[in-house]
Amino acid sequence: MSSTETRRTALDATHRALGATMTDFAGWDMPLRYASERDEHVAVRTRAGLFDLSHMGEITVTGPQAAALLDYALVGNIGGVKPGRARYTMICREDGGILDDLIVYRLADTEYMVVANASNSQVVLDALTGRAAGFDAEVRDDRDAYALLAVQGPESPGILKSLTDADLDGLKYYAGLPGTVAGVPALIARTGYTGEDGFELFVKPEHAVALWQALTEAGEGVGLVPCGLSCRDTLRLEAGMPLYGHELTTSLTPFDAGLGRVVKFEKEGDFVGRAALAEAAERAASEPPRVLVGLVAEGRRVPRAGYQVVAGGEVVGEVTSGAPSPTLGKPIAMAYVDAAHGAPGTEGVGVDIRGSHEPYEVVALPFYKRQK
Repeated sequence: MSSTETRRTALDATHRALGATMTDFAGWDMPLRYASERDEHVAVRTRAGLFDLSHMGEITVTGPQAAALLDYALVGNIGGVKPGRARYTMICREDGGILDDLIVYRLADTEYMVVANASNSQVVLDALTGRAAGFDAEVRDDRDAYALLAVQGPESPGILKSLTDADLDGLKYYAGLPGTVAGVPALIARTGYTGEDGFELFVKPEHAVALWQALTEAGEGVGLVPCGLSCRDTLRLEAGMPLYGHELTTSLTPFDAGLGRVVKFEKEGDFVGRAALAEAAERAASEPPRVLVGLVAEGRRVPRAGYQVVAGGEVVGEVTSGAPSPTLGKPIAMAYVDAAHGAPGTEGVGVDIRGSHEPYEVVALPFYKRQK
């Protein structure tokens, strides 16, 4: 795979025919929006949205010691994942810094699929390959083997049921099963990055256009719309989901990000970063330097990543993500702030927006949680 050429997904012509505004994302030409990003956001919250996520990086790990390799390479207990289930986890450096957050699907007893963020897929592939030394397991780059479509929103189960006889009612959150959707072989996963119920469909690239068209037709009667990366970002922000490069970086450990629960010290054997992460866990328990919080604007000005959080005339944190929230009707942000200012309801906190200290309410994450 070339690192300099802009890559296009199998649905590129479809996006352009729909009038999408395209943008470069991690070396891929991806749809940012089709019409109104706010309308796309609201469609996912109230009806359904269809996404092309083929830029994500799929890496297959197989062999008798595939589980042992992943338990050593990642911070989670991957060997404990049952076939047909998935787990959110992270891959860290020896010093505990986060290289990427991942979803790992156990496809069979000795076969796993690791899904990395587009911007980090080569880093993850290189790390897994290097960490495989001494294990009876193979790490395979399958990024060109898959297209990935996502149907998200309350109408998504009904849309998908009309196209498959797979047991969707029995498919739990963070589980996947092989099936056929509109005649297309697919791995059907009940996962997503929007805070809504939904599905991600892994298919061969040559089947992507036919599946997109079938999903579009099946969703016409219930208001499904094509959605771009812009509304995906506001949806995940409302749901309090971290984005690599914003809430997660190599300078932060999972404990710094408030995600220490993904680190499984109880699993057998060593894993990369164990010692450093044990120290980070102790620090977080005794005196966390900063905590990740939600901020809700009292006014209309939108905070952006990198803006300073202030209190009492001093800088007490930094915004990591910010945007207008279509659901709340106000600007919102996630930010790392000093622990002394991190409790929900803390008064006197603001964001420095071009020299003006705009008042913000500190709230617990997430901003939005769907009704079951």
